[in-house]
Amino acid sequence: MAVGKEIRGKIKSVENTKKITKAMEMVAASKMRKAQERMRSARPYADKIRNITANLSQANPEYRSAYMRADGNAKAAGFVVVTTDKGLCGGLNTNVLRAITNKMRELQNESVKVNAVAIGNKGFGFLNRIGVPVLSHATQLGDTPQLEKLIGPVKVMLDAFVEGKVDSVYLCYTKFINTMKQEPVVEQLLPLTAARLEQTPAERQAGGWDYIYEPDAASVIDELLTRYIEALVYQAVAENMASEQSARMVAMKSATDNAGNLIGELKLVYNKTRQAAITKELSEIVSGAAAV
Repeated sequence: MAVGKEIRGKIKSVENTKKITKAMEMVAASKMRKAQERMRSARPYADKIRNITANLSQANPEYRSAYMRADGNAKAAGFVVVTTDKGLCGGLNTNVLRAITNKMRELQNESVKVNAVAIGNKGFGFLNRIGVPVLSHATQLGDTPQLEKLIGPVKVMLDAFVEGKVDSVYLCYTKFINTMKQEPVVEQLLPLTAARLEQTPAERQAGGWDYIYEPDAASVIDELLTRYIEALVYQAVAENMASEQSARMVAMKSATDNAGNLIGELKLVYNKTRQAAITKELSEIVSGAAAV
């Protein structure tokens, strides 16, 4: 029964794998709820700071921040790439990295140089493999994004944009739609467009007031725009983490179900093999008795 022993070993191995994937599914489900709450709680702040920024930019039209200046002749572009630190989350990272690759190829065909800032270990490794210069990176963020860990890499790209080394900056992440659907996003972060700061009529009416600037309009608007951009990056990281846990839960559930199906198939093969061996032994015994 050497064959039967081998099949029993495979069944035991798959059962152990099934226990691991089931545990990972339950952990991901628990983390997913917390990540979704964190993501939703960050949205009102991002909306409010966008409102204030739009009000300020309209209240003081004579000053135009460096973050809103667009250069028609783009020579270099920067990417803020948000991915996960760990794998086992289905095609989450593959989808967003494919979208980033397509956008980079499109820019490089127009003779635009590309560099990047990586947030997450998977994106950092990918950028190094394809030879894209990485100006800065942040990895091992844990389950809770900390703004102080994100400010450093983001500021590197902001400074490059203000100094004219980069003409545009793109934010790349996975947007959380629902538990079963996550969407890769590559959107322009800088220069800030009018569409991004567009307000509804109700928001314009609620925010129609004059401002007193201290120390001056340029300092206040630049600082507020910096906070706004940091809020956008934080929101992207929060969305990506919620997407990661959702994708991991779905992937581990699929793995658990597949392991169960494989165990059933292996048990069927084992029972057939065992029955064939028993039938063969009985036949040999009967043949021996008949010969005697």
